[in-house]
Amino acid sequence: MALRVLGVTQNMRSFMRGVDMIKRYKSAATLQKTLLNIPATQVTKLDNGLRVASEDSGASTATVGLWIDAGSRSENEKNNGVAHFLEHMAFKGTAKRSQTDLELEVENLGAHLNAYTSREQTVFYAKCLSKDVPKAVEILADIIQNSKLGEAEIARERSVILREMQEVESNLQEVVFDHLHATAYQGTPLGQTILGPTKNIQSIGKADLTDYIQTHYKASRIVLSAAGGVKHDDLVKLACNSLGGLEASVLPAEVTPCRFTGSEVRVRDDSLPLAHVAIAVEGCGWTDQDNIPLMVANTLVGAWDRSQGGGANNASNLARASAEDNLCHSFQSFNTCYKDTGLWGIYFVCDPLQCEDMLYNVQSEWMRLCTMVTEAEVERAKNLLKTNMLLQLDGTTPICEDIGRQILCYNRRIPLHELEQRIDAVSVGNVRDVAMKYIYDRCPAVAAVGPVENLPDYNRIRSSMYWLRV
Repeated sequence: MALRVLGVTQNMRSFMRGVDMIKRYKSAATLQKTLLNIPATQVTKLDNGLRVASEDSGASTATVGLWIDAGSRSENEKNNGVAHFLEHMAFKGTAKRSQTDLELEVENLGAHLNAYTSREQTVFYAKCLSKDVPKAVEILADIIQNSKLGEAEIARERSVILREMQEVESNLQEVVFDHLHATAYQGTPLGQTILGPTKNIQSIGKADLTDYIQTHYKASRIVLSAAGGVKHDDLVKLACNSLGGLEASVLPAEVTPCRFTGSEVRVRDDSLPLAHVAIAVEGCGWTDQDNIPLMVANTLVGAWDRSQGGGANNASNLARASAEDNLCHSFQSFNTCYKDTGLWGIYFVCDPLQCEDMLYNVQSEWMRLCTMVTEAEVERAKNLLKTNMLLQLDGTTPICEDIGRQILCYNRRIPLHELEQRIDAVSVGNVRDVAMKYIYDRCPAVAAVGPVENLPDYNRIRSSMYWLRV
């Protein structure tokens, strides 16, 4: 009896402590946020329009970066390649730091400074110890506002970029995706390559770089993002001091519509051992409600590589067929999103004689998505998508990148639990609906490089984008 009384007393005390704890919260929403036990993404907008976003995990390291809403899509035919050129010039010295001073300062901190350019964004970021975040922010602010852009450095970087272009040309996956964009978005900014043509690289000068900065590096188009051991209030103060002087854009950034064209480009080269092929339909933009169902459909098709093995035990139908019938060396489905459009498709590498069979199986799988996909497959794809989503956020740098990209794309960071709920809400009907909307009887864009003689004619490819059944 004593034990029972003691148990009741302990349970009662625990209950009362719980009641007291609940009373301390002002609203159910606050309690719900606390119970999620996930560091919140805090966002502050400065007077000049620059946004500061961070997630404090209390780690001993941090990643901080500037995400700029400008890439090769912001260029024209004459200055195509200037955004990437500018990325190279950012580390070549500023008004108060020579290139040597900059490199020594970063190395003495034990930090890593890097940058990249995509079709819609330019990014400069630093990985460092938490205590060095103020110095990292100051360096990043200096390189985007006060780069010297010296003529000697520009001339030197020309040869570096031209060599980089040669390296990219040897990466056939990069080549195929550049061709895919060029044919899918022909005559529009999205059809341009990120590095630009050789003739532009040889002619870009200080005036072009300065004009691009003055036109696109506006405060309202920049996000200062940070993740790891970083205090948001401190980060806001750092941003005010280092980036508060950036000019605010008077007009919002215009998005030039990029028309999708069903078409193809083939670069036949029988000296290559394998055929590299990409086929895609027009997808949707970042903010479109169809994006999540398309992501599930993309995950359902999946990816496979011969080195993985698996054979008859692969869950993906296409992976199983590829393994059993030796259709290809590898394939990967992709869902590439931009502001108002996207590319949804598949890239595969196969032996020359297998081009037709592989493409037949790809298009058959697409038609099955439109008509016969099962609930079990969709559930598996949803679970895999959630797992991949969480695995991609392992570390301060991926989280910092996710924050910066989402603030630019959505003007907010979508919480993980919300994204998970949106994935869970996708049904078999949703997947079939988006597949019918974006895939069924649509004109695809095709890019092929290598020994592609056996790839079917475009009209045959187009006629396999629908099924006629009695």
